[in-house]
Amino acid sequence: MEKTRQFTTEYHGTKINVEIGKFVPHANGSCTVRYGDTMVLATVIMGEEAVADTDYFPLKVEVRERYYAAGKIKGSRYNKREGKPSELSILCARMIDRGIRPLFPQSIANPIHVCLTILSIDRKNSHLIAGILATSIALHISDIPWQGPLVGVSMGQLDGNFLINPPPHQQKESEFNLTFSCSRDKILMIDADARETSRDVLLKALEFGMVQSQSLLQFIDDIRKQAGKPKWSPLELAAQDASPDDVPLEAKEQALENAKAFFEPLLEKYLFNQPAGAKRERKKTAVEMLVQLTAKLRNDGEPDEIIRHIEKNFSAYLEAEVSRAILEREQRIDRRRLNELRPLSCEIALIPRAHGSAFFQRGETHILSVITLGGPEDEMSVESMDNEERKHVMHHYNSPPYAFGEATPGGTPGRREIGHGFLAEKALQPVLPDRVAFPYTIRMVSEVMSSNGSSSMASVCASSLALMDAGVPIKRPVAGIAIGMASDGETYKIITDLQDLEDGTGGMDFKIAATEKGITAIQMDTKTDGLSLEVCEKTMSQAEDAITEILLAMMQTISEPRADVSKYAPRINTIKIDPAKIRDVIGPGGKIINEIKESTETSIIIDQDGTVTITAGTAKNARAALSRIAELVQEPEVGEVYDARITRILDFGALAEFLPGREGLIHISEMQNKRITNILDVVNIGDTVKVKLLEIDKQGRFSLSMKAVGLVP
Repeated sequence: MEKTRQFTTEYHGTKINVEIGKFVPHANGSCTVRYGDTMVLATVIMGEEAVADTDYFPLKVEVRERYYAAGKIKGSRYNKREGKPSELSILCARMIDRGIRPLFPQSIANPIHVCLTILSIDRKNSHLIAGILATSIALHISDIPWQGPLVGVSMGQLDGNFLINPPPHQQKESEFNLTFSCSRDKILMIDADARETSRDVLLKALEFGMVQSQSLLQFIDDIRKQAGKPKWSPLELAAQDASPDDVPLEAKEQALENAKAFFEPLLEKYLFNQPAGAKRERKKTAVEMLVQLTAKLRNDGEPDEIIRHIEKNFSAYLEAEVSRAILEREQRIDRRRLNELRPLSCEIALIPRAHGSAFFQRGETHILSVITLGGPEDEMSVESMDNEERKHVMHHYNSPPYAFGEATPGGTPGRREIGHGFLAEKALQPVLPDRVAFPYTIRMVSEVMSSNGSSSMASVCASSLALMDAGVPIKRPVAGIAIGMASDGETYKIITDLQDLEDGTGGMDFKIAATEKGITAIQMDTKTDGLSLEVCEKTMSQAEDAITEILLAMMQTISEPRADVSKYAPRINTIKIDPAKIRDVIGPGGKIINEIKESTETSIIIDQDGTVTITAGTAKNARAALSRIAELVQEPEVGEVYDARITRILDFGALAEFLPGREGLIHISEMQNKRITNILDVVNIGDTVKVKLLEIDKQGRFSLSMKAVGLVP
């Protein structure tokens, strides 16, 4: 039985306790991290057999939420087990993945599974930050090849002061929320939302956070020295998977080098001489190159293993050649300059009955975004381990197979679609109007029509245009761009508007969304061992120039939001009533409010503070419902004229309901200016008459007059 070991440190006033050896003895590496009272279990397991003929690194990161972590029992009446991962857990898993992935040798073909189980949350210390730390420790002490450690840092800013790992209540007030993973001197992952923050502030936050992370990095190294296992090398793993009949790896690598020599004279014709932006043509001609070689090798009697090895590494070879051309000659596959955007095109109002729509094209990346406006009843309830909220802004991103020219059926949204949708939602959130000023639920849907480089950032552009077309009073339009990089470990070149083969080894995908005033969102991942602050600064500067150009194209299409929402959008009106009057509006068992909804064809929501929100298909129906509610809560005023309904006939007059639930007496002497012998000659039960409120006596009784209105003989 493995010995249990504990390691403790303090980080910005919070105790961190790491325990190794108690749980999951069959894992290659595992630990629990307790950060305050937030506790996470991390396990990492590497499969014993390689995935056959894979051309990707088989890493899977999973975050498992457990409601017991928050002391809750959730779910339907008939099922209390946690189900599919929530969007929050998927987003957390993606952030962890983007940080750790570059530090693995990409030649590993054995599947690696990283699993984070949330055991406890204290609603103060982030389980994501604890999870990144736990993952780093589990990988670092394991025998899996990995060039860590790294740590996760969460940054905020209040009153000009930087915050390290702020609690949720401070995050809500912060100028920005910046989460990143870093090693000793490199940034490996960035995920940020910001309130139009300057790049200088965000760069200073990155620098400050890196300095503050050094003690934790040393803490992880100290743990490995005491509890770490010897690491496998990639060559040892390859040898372990090989059988005596396999072609030796050295022979495969030599065949690959020979293949590169065969491809090199064909590159200019087949790769760098295609129409600008023609991804499909590049793919087709690249396949032709490969077919030429494989046909030759088969004619020469080369083993299938050799051919599969070349096919497996072919895409990586092309990407490396594209990077080399950028580094050595500043030559891009579509002949653009390094800082040049692909051609831009914007259109709005394409979908007849949509509340707002736009089509944005940047090269071969084409996005159709559609806006739907709804009432408060259309909000989405979001439930997680530690939080329940209602969202009135949603961005959904759909990326079907046809966007990639693939003849496969589409399925439910995957992790990539969820991540891209949330990124665009974060980017647009800072410019959306206040809920009080614009009480609509807003659903944005971005449909990817063609994908070739940063469809998520194109979704930001398209959605900005569609919001303005819908008459949503956004503060300013938001544009987004993906910046890439070619590097060889010593030199690098930053490239604007990343596309297909430019996103290879030695590269990065640095997505930035911003308005003319500042940055609203960042998402970065890299295929290097990390980015220096210098690279981050140059990237953000180059992105600003691109965003300025994109915003100009967008503004030429629509310069400001339309003055009103679409005629097909629902009408929403709000009034404030005395909370004490809520029961008068609702009525016994909801009788009154339900009757108003049915007769006016509206949806009505009443908040505890007395805010009444009415959603109607037409302005006429909205006014009718408003009028009914106003009557229900209206206080009688002496001298006011009302429409009253006769409810009872008396010997000396009649009772009339002049406000809902309010009856007054119309004395016979106040009915006409002449003598009345029979009241039924003047009014009958059910008649509607105009009356003026003459008096409210000390007992709260109402005296009404028909003749004081001046409409009776």
